[in-house]
Amino acid sequence: MKIYTVGGAVRDQLLGLPVKDHDHVVVGATPDDMLRKGFRPVGKDFPVFLHPKTQEEYALARTERKTAPGYRGFVFHAAPDVTLEEDLVRRDLTINAIARAEDGTLTDPFGGIADIQDKVFRHVSDAFGEDPVRILRLARFAARFDTFTVAPATMALMRQMVANGEVDALVAERVWQEVAKGLMERRPSRMLAVLQECGALERIMGEITVSAHLLQVIDHAAAQGHDLPVRFAALMLHLSKESIEQLSVRLRVPNECRELAVMAARERDTINGALALDADAIVALCERCDGWRKPQRFAQLLQAVACDGLVAGEFVQAARLQGGLDAARGVNAGALAQACTEPKRIPDVIHAARVAAVQAFLAQA
Repeated sequence: MKIYTVGGAVRDQLLGLPVKDHDHVVVGATPDDMLRKGFRPVGKDFPVFLHPKTQEEYALARTERKTAPGYRGFVFHAAPDVTLEEDLVRRDLTINAIARAEDGTLTDPFGGIADIQDKVFRHVSDAFGEDPVRILRLARFAARFDTFTVAPATMALMRQMVANGEVDALVAERVWQEVAKGLMERRPSRMLAVLQECGALERIMGEITVSAHLLQVIDHAAAQGHDLPVRFAALMLHLSKESIEQLSVRLRVPNECRELAVMAARERDTINGALALDADAIVALCERCDGWRKPQRFAQLLQAVACDGLVAGEFVQAARLQGGLDAARGVNAGALAQACTEPKRIPDVIHAARVAAVQAFLAQA
């Protein structure tokens, strides 16, 4: 039995980056061998085990064979006679197909080290073309390693995969998982650019029209360190409500991302014109956005719209609206309701009090 560290841990160490997760491949072992050493089996499709102490993943060396469209259409074969090179050849990119032995020796049968030095994403073999998720993964890696370029032959292969309909077999959850990860990387614009260049963007998120401004907006959202709902809302900001809903339903986008995106697209112009809004209009905006109950989402809304203006410093509209919301939320709605002798007038009384509170805030601003 020989154990090797593989994948991202080796790649990131060679890049001089912090190593977060360690994946291992075990050559020359059976499931029984792993169980005898105290490993706990967790793999459903192929033998993967958790180390009894570190809980890191150890997978038996395996080969795979394509049997159906999509990323699930594979049959795996794990056995003691599967070599390290046979395991590595099934991996996506050469930079992820480097193995490090326990003594530190590197095995690099496909030139991954050279591609790291040259900053190139290159597929290991034609097996790359059998798994459409690899297009999404490469695009996500492009957003993380933003100085890397895609090898021409790899881009050509991805275009062929799109033309062959492989991308159409992707399941919604996996598309969203990779897109969400890409949006949270350093330069999410590169993910969009790669997906557009190979033709996959039109298949998975055809509602989006890529422009230089949109690429700047989502990179700005990343540079500001915004969370996922804000970045998604910034990406969707110039789409219609119908398009956002359509895309969100198809990709099963989480509700918090979908709701913020719809709200930001709807209120974008109002927020940008906030300096001209009076107290009544500010209260109306807060009511439409449920700012009383969800002030954090209101703050995210302002962040998303600020990204569209590429505002790195103070977004003066946000200060005005956030201050107005805070003032209105200071109104004791419960006390006003109890004091009101005419139940039908309660909403109007509370609204008027909130408008008065915002007027007072604006007078001091």
